[in-house]
Amino acid sequence: MNTATLIAVILIAVILFLAVRYIIKEKKKGNACIGCPYADSCPKHRHDCK
Repeated sequence: MNTATLIAVILIAVILFLAVRYIIKEKKKGNACIGCPYADSCPKHRHDCK
């Protein structure tokens, strides 16, 4: 494995780690639609409606 391949693999692993960490943090906040700009005001995913 040459240096360029090793750097590429490490870079992809770091990006994957950061993406998974972001998803876990957002799920803990209770965000149902991660990445949606209307996630906080979406009536479909609000749990306080009865």
